[in-house]
Amino acid sequence: MATTAQAKGSAKKDKKAYSKETYMFWFESMLLMRKFEEKSGQLYGMQKIRGFCHLYIGQEACAAGSVSALRKGDKYITAYRDHAHPLALGTSPNAIMAELYGKETGITKGKGGSMHIFDKENNFIGGHGIVGAQVPLGAGIAFAEKYNKTGNLCICYMGDGAVRQGAFHEALNLAMLWKLPVIFVIENNGYAMGTSVERTSNVHDLYTLGEAYDMPSEPVDGMNVEAVHEAVERAAERARADEGPTLLEFRTYRYKGHSMSDPQKYRSKEEVEEYKHRDPVEQVRATILSKKIATEKELEEIEQKVIGQVEESVKFAEESKFPDPSEALTDVYYEPDYPFIMD
Repeated sequence: MATTAQAKGSAKKDKKAYSKETYMFWFESMLLMRKFEEKSGQLYGMQKIRGFCHLYIGQEACAAGSVSALRKGDKYITAYRDHAHPLALGTSPNAIMAELYGKETGITKGKGGSMHIFDKENNFIGGHGIVGAQVPLGAGIAFAEKYNKTGNLCICYMGDGAVRQGAFHEALNLAMLWKLPVIFVIENNGYAMGTSVERTSNVHDLYTLGEAYDMPSEPVDGMNVEAVHEAVERAAERARADEGPTLLEFRTYRYKGHSMSDPQKYRSKEEVEEYKHRDPVEQVRATILSKKIATEKELEEIEQKVIGQVEESVKFAEESKFPDPSEALTDVYYEPDYPFIMD
């Protein structure tokens, strides 16, 4: 069994060489997340999007690097900061934007809104609004994959605040006991809503929480997409080899508030600017240009394409209808095709 120290040591290997296809996927995927979220923030201010809205700006490498390291059949589950993950998986921006608008053409028929994005076709199992609720669900999904011998795994994301929940520890314990193919990811952006990790825990290196369960665990530079890809790839190899789960701490940062209603008085502008010097999108852009993987013109064409996709998603959402009121009573309970008979 790999220990935390071994996992950390493996992270120090020389970086791999990646193809042009991979770099271009990272750039376009992260840029789409960034532009989509920026537009979502603007629309929220215009009251086009209502309810809660949690933006992913600054954390794009966490989603893009994970998707590039995993297989098509693998499952994804996260918390309520959930617009970016399905975008990386290929979910239509139109369907996500329409969901934010609450329209019937939304990915969950306008009923889930910002915090409850689901896409069965792309194996995205939500978007969950209750802090930490997705963690035992992620373990359960992994149990199903192992039971059915699919060879697939589940990657389960959570924020740094979710590790305070008892369900986090229960899920880690059972996942390790049963050697479940699950990758637990703490997207540590430094703050649980407006409270820093340092004010809520004696343990500041959150990946070490896995040590209590002898779980391979490691910290990852969540602002660097190559580092994310490599860490997830290592964890996936262990999961598929029936060696059980891994706990990864993606050390990342959100440029915007916890939600759109957050005044952000708990941190300084200087702190935010410091992280922007390590912007994940700009890191990939710089690498592509420095290695001559693509030209400025090619990147500009991608940017215009992405801007067009986002504008099209807004048009689609604006022109879509709100659900009929009768829809409020559908999809509430699962109705089997056969009658349920109790003895």
